Amino acid sequence: MTRKTQTEPGRRLRCAIYTRKSSEEGLDMEFNSLDAQREACEAYIASQRAEGWACLRERYDDGGVSGGTLDRPALKQLIADVEDGLIDVVVVYKIDRLSRALMDFSKLVEIFDRHGVTFVSVTQSFNTTTSMGRLTLNILLSFAQFEREVIGERIRDKVAASKKKGMWMGGYVPLGYDVVDRKLIVNEAEAAQVRTMFELFARSDSTAAVIRELNARGIRSKRGRPIDRGALYKLLHNRIYRGEITHKGETYPGMHEPIVDAELWDAAHAVLSGNRNQRAGPAAAPSRPYCVA
Repeated sequence: MTRKTQTEPGRRLRCAIYTRKSSEEGLDMEFNSLDAQREACEAYIASQRAEGWACLRERYDDGGVSGGTLDRPALKQLIADVEDGLIDVVVVYKIDRLSRALMDFSKLVEIFDRHGVTFVSVTQSFNTTTSMGRLTLNILLSFAQFEREVIGERIRDKVAASKKKGMWMGGYVPLGYDVVDRKLIVNEAEAAQVRTMFELFARSDSTAAVIRELNARGIRSKRGRPIDRGALYKLLHNRIYRGEITHKGETYPGMHEPIVDAELWDAAHAVLSGNRNQRAGPAAAPSRPYCVA
């Protein structure tokens, strides 16, 4: 990480003070918590005047905003000014004024570091302009990385366990289903279209002819797009239609209702496995009459 370990002679470091208070209580007072934080930060900056530190007039005050989120008006403006190169040092009264969440804290530090900005906590001897401050920062970021990895592992384990129970764990909702209370529920109108696709494919010698027929009937994808070869093949391979859930190559009985029965699924997949080469390009052979109303 590139840091300013010492001030170049005659260089002026622009210091932005960020203050925050979680509740709105007392903010209407003539001298409130935000003012007290700013006063302490201004005093610290004044003590560093010999190092070229100068306090910016702009105020970055978030009153009545939780430190558990980065969605704060003054913080957003602070980040924008950092990215615009208007700030050299961010000064806070305590680290938790900047963020109470370690992962959010690490994100902010990454932004500061990317733009060559250091930050200081005036009451906790935390100063990234010094080697000890940078060591402390690296320790904190290491714990943040560990926390991210542990959370990721927990999420992956939860998804795997849920899918083994047959639960749908989100993502793109397939044609033929709607989501109600985070569960797949059959949409009868769309389900009929899905079955039509399987039936047409199972009885036709030509994928191109099937696609033309689907377009002629006005059958579209979940997003309203015409069905092409790729979309058709993806649908035909989707085991959700058999009432199953897949995870990393394994298949489990799903908690949702199937749309395609085993006989129709097998018929379509017999064609898929037996005629891949013929169906890879436009089919010139005449197709058999459709048997689907």
